[in-house]
Amino acid sequence: MSILIKTIRVSGFRGLQNIEVDLEPVTVLTGINNSGKTSFLKAMQIALGNRQFITQDDFYISGSNSADRIIVDVKIVPVGNEGQICNDFDEDWEVLFTEEKITIDTEDKSFVPLRTILTYDKINATYKSKQYILPDWPPFENDMHVCWYQTGNGIEKVFNYDEVKFFYMDAQRDIIEDMKVRNSYLGKMLSKIEYSNEDVTKIEKQIKELNEHAVNSSDILSNIKTILKELDSAMDTSSEGVEITPFTKKIRDLNKGLSIHYSDNKDSFSMEYHGMGTRSWSSLLTLKSFINLLDKNAENGQTLFFPILAIEEPEAHLHPNAQKKLYSQIEGVKGQKIISTHSPYIAASAKLSQIRNFYYDKVSVACGAINTEELLPEEIRKINRQVVNTRGEIFFSKAIVFFEGDTEEQGLPIFAEKYFDKNPVELGIDFVGVGGYGNYLPFLRVAEGLKIPWLIFSDAEQDTKISVKKQFSDLSSSKSENDAIIFLTDYNNYEEQLISDGYKEEIRKSIIKMEIPKCKSSQHADTKQEEIASYNDTKLCIIINNLKTQYGPVIAETIIESNKPLPPKVVELFVKVGSLIKGGGDR
Repeated sequence: MSILIKTIRVSGFRGLQNIEVDLEPVTVLTGINNSGKTSFLKAMQIALGNRQFITQDDFYISGSNSADRIIVDVKIVPVGNEGQICNDFDEDWEVLFTEEKITIDTEDKSFVPLRTILTYDKINATYKSKQYILPDWPPFENDMHVCWYQTGNGIEKVFNYDEVKFFYMDAQRDIIEDMKVRNSYLGKMLSKIEYSNEDVTKIEKQIKELNEHAVNSSDILSNIKTILKELDSAMDTSSEGVEITPFTKKIRDLNKGLSIHYSDNKDSFSMEYHGMGTRSWSSLLTLKSFINLLDKNAENGQTLFFPILAIEEPEAHLHPNAQKKLYSQIEGVKGQKIISTHSPYIAASAKLSQIRNFYYDKVSVACGAINTEELLPEEIRKINRQVVNTRGEIFFSKAIVFFEGDTEEQGLPIFAEKYFDKNPVELGIDFVGVGGYGNYLPFLRVAEGLKIPWLIFSDAEQDTKISVKKQFSDLSSSKSENDAIIFLTDYNNYEEQLISDGYKEEIRKSIIKMEIPKCKSSQHADTKQEEIASYNDTKLCIIINNLKTQYGPVIAETIIESNKPLPPKVVELFVKVGSLIKGGGDR
């Protein structure tokens, strides 16, 4: 049996005014830039690690007011060998925590509720910390006036367990810097290198012979040594005189000259000559090595050991395939892992139950999660297959527009850039085709669970409307249907809507742009233009429906070039999109 940090609550820290996050053995934090992912990892450090980084700027600020304290609550629960939450801690953990820290909930399940409170002393420009054992674990929100952190603190008691180690890896890691810093994870391991007396004598003898051979084989080094011996005439010494040691003389200094080389199939290069991807990855792997060392020491000493890893952007500088490989390596490290990421490949490698999305809920940061316990196994497979594995970028959206067709996927981003006067990517707007009107629900479950604002832009054929409404009803969203779905005019698909909105001439021009370059002569081109000018609505629809991906962007660009207003339904969509992203930007 082991333990798990099941829940973290934070109040008053940086941009985190009031947030609760449930954790898994591996948890992946997603969300747009500056949504609070790194702040959450640092809040964990406040409760479980070193708090020396705290300054007055770390206290939550709202307008001209700042929080007078930072509160971080941690709930530790017992888990079985398969990761399931158990009723009781095993005997070893029970002895470590002691009875005064272990609480029993209403379902007779044991847990340890810990609280850390920081207050700032403005006069001395320092902070004070106090720790408590909570009497219980109150609901996240009791009512409108009493919050979880306004309940009693319980018993003041310092908790600092060597058996529960917290490790933080920020995004700026670099193994070259690790080799220079004694308190890095690599530096700590190097400082612990030990040899037996017999090995020390043997190795230092070999080093001495190697140094002598290197000097005697070099005219330059031999000459330097001979000249430097003239120091003996100026010094009253009985020592052996000058030594030149190209290689470390004493075994205790081996780590000072340590270098790491990485080889491809042909050559070996020092880490200084490798890119930041390799160096960052190597730094992460030294943490894995350090944890393996501590785990081995704990096993030999028959003591408990549960590491907690907070890793910021493990994908930094790595190509997609390396990101996927790195995730599996992190997952294999002993202990609990909390990973913040901007990588759709890292997010797609995680299980749905492991994803936690940070977002702005009106004025503060909140956290969304997909409740996989409410989903059937086939629904989970469908979400992974249709959403996560193909559209992982939606984890980092400010707003998502779902639709069914290829023409919309090609045309809506172009219209959006015209309407917002910015590339939609800059605004955090993603346009996601679901591949048919019957495929909305898996996408909606992801967006709804992760609290990513979303809209449906749907065709209006009878079967389509019935299906889309049914899927929305099955979602059980708090949104109203009118707020969530923009249907085109009755019985129209996207192409038909453009024609009924009066863009027939722009569609003809688009067809001409596509067809005339294929003509073999000017006479052929003139004939083709006359033919296209005669196309009725049905013929226009057939042509652009047969080549949706090609005509989508051309039609959108031609409509914009005409200086006509954008299609009314598209404008209606963008008005709602604008309201979704308003006030939801980076903070």
